[in-house]
Amino acid sequence: MFIDQAKIYVKGGDGGDGIVSYRREKYVPLGGPAGGDGGRGGDVVFIVDEGLRTLIDFKYQKHFKAKSGERGKPKNQHGASADDFIVKVPPGTVIRDLDTNEFLGDLVHHGQKLVVAKGGRGGRGNTRFASESNKAPDMAEKGEPGQERWIELELKVLADVGLIGFPSVGKSTLLSKVSAARPKVAAYPFTTLTPELGVVRLDEGRSFVMADLPGLIEGAHEGHGLGLDFLRHIERTLLLIHVIDMAAMEGRDPISDYEIIQHELKYYHKHLEDKPQIVVANKMDVPDAQEHLQKFLHRYPELQVLTVSTLTGEGLDKLLNMTYENLQVILNQRKEEEKLQENQPSEEKKIYRFEENKKFEIRKEGNRYIVISSQLEKMIKMTNFSQQDAVFRFQRIMKLQGVDEALRQKGAQDGDTVQIGDMEFDFVE
Repeated sequence: MFIDQAKIYVKGGDGGDGIVSYRREKYVPLGGPAGGDGGRGGDVVFIVDEGLRTLIDFKYQKHFKAKSGERGKPKNQHGASADDFIVKVPPGTVIRDLDTNEFLGDLVHHGQKLVVAKGGRGGRGNTRFASESNKAPDMAEKGEPGQERWIELELKVLADVGLIGFPSVGKSTLLSKVSAARPKVAAYPFTTLTPELGVVRLDEGRSFVMADLPGLIEGAHEGHGLGLDFLRHIERTLLLIHVIDMAAMEGRDPISDYEIIQHELKYYHKHLEDKPQIVVANKMDVPDAQEHLQKFLHRYPELQVLTVSTLTGEGLDKLLNMTYENLQVILNQRKEEEKLQENQPSEEKKIYRFEENKKFEIRKEGNRYIVISSQLEKMIKMTNFSQQDAVFRFQRIMKLQGVDEALRQKGAQDGDTVQIGDMEFDFVE
């Protein structure tokens, strides 16, 4: 079964908790803090496996969670970090955040990796909080929660050449004649419901990958028929072979068919209309085909049209050789463009550093004051409020960041409820 879209949940492992511990050796009086840090949680990592061709595995498993880091240990020993959770995906997989639609990555090459959910860092043990004023801190951090999100996977097949055209124009037959692929062929529309890939070998050292893509209908760019499925997969191709039923055996008009498909390409994405094409007039073994061809050429005299018959094999060798030659021209042009870009003087490089957003927002609802801050919410999750030193530290940070003063300016008084994330507490002057 070919699956080219999936929605899955991923979660990085939580960091291990730091611990409170002290040295207890017989000959070490006044032993200091010795609580180790927790280990880091594992990341969820996607890696490209060129042996995969579909997202079918994600139909049956939709949740992927990395393991948490190990808890800290006495004698300042850190907990072990968890291994990354590796998820294999086929080449051509595009990943987006489902909630924000943020583009996360485009995985194309074998072995390419992408971290889609980061593991949390381990919490710090009490050794880390020792200071001149507090030599024996009775607190430790909890591990940082791992990143979690719903993501959308979209597969776009990787092929050098894409066969486009209306249903039943002979694309599947063409692929089966020139490669080892065996797509389903029948005398009714939409025989091909999913992309079929085949390797075309002309001779030693000359080959390319051809894809037979689902047939198109009018309105495809708006999602009609198999349109969006079809159009998604031709984005990566270098060259298109536009197959037309020149015999009009299904009662269609070859000129109208050509114009409709060009229209659909343009309105889905303009760069598809500009993609190089070879126009192929198929079914030329049928008597009426020559008459239709003349009308077509009269309408489009500037087009070079190759005549073939997938039934008899006539014209296929010429088509394959022309396809290979055009591919070489396209690839050479790309190499030249890459060289020009490399030789262009580079602009002054700027260094960007990530700075965590420390701003917060306060919203009042009745006698409740809701503090909105991702940093404070994370701090709450990592604070053990059963430890008095941890509570004092949290209060100190709230004051230093100006949250206390901002609450006063909003009108907060003794006994009013303050909410940060899932935690509620009373405001105390």
